[in-house]
Amino acid sequence: MNEILTLLENNSRLSASDIARMLDKETGDIKKMIETYEENGVILGYKTIIDWDKTDKEYVSALIELKITPQQNRGYDHVAEMIYNYPEVESLYLMSGRFDLAVLIEGKTMREVAFFVAEKLATLEDVTSTSTHFVLRKYKDKGIVYGAVPVDERGNII
Repeated sequence: MNEILTLLENNSRLSASDIARMLDKETGDIKKMIETYEENGVILGYKTIIDWDKTDKEYVSALIELKITPQQNRGYDHVAEMIYNYPEVESLYLMSGRFDLAVLIEGKTMREVAFFVAEKLATLEDVTSTSTHFVLRKYKDKGIVYGAVPVDERGNII
């Protein structure tokens, strides 16, 4: 039931009874469905989205594009596994276009991110080039608007 998944994706704090009320279903049925989704790996986890810019945490986010030449019989999955096991890696995507992989990481400083790229990513045998882009500001992430900018009735920034 995709409705359950959509509700949980938008608000993971909803209880089974909340969802049952919203969908006019039995709480026990909803609990069983959620447990099945968790057991089958459809639901991978529950996360809280935090606007770290409103805290005293100092960090730098970067998007690193990687061009790779995967070795025969190992493919992209082998390279991806090496990369996603680094604790700095927040997200990793196989992409179409000029680059093959997009890596989203966090570090304490730009120097730390640069070191990670130079010493860990660029040295992998399958990586042929990298391009690092530092995130200057988050406007929207995972459907959540950060520090929404006020707009008038026409959609113009006030």
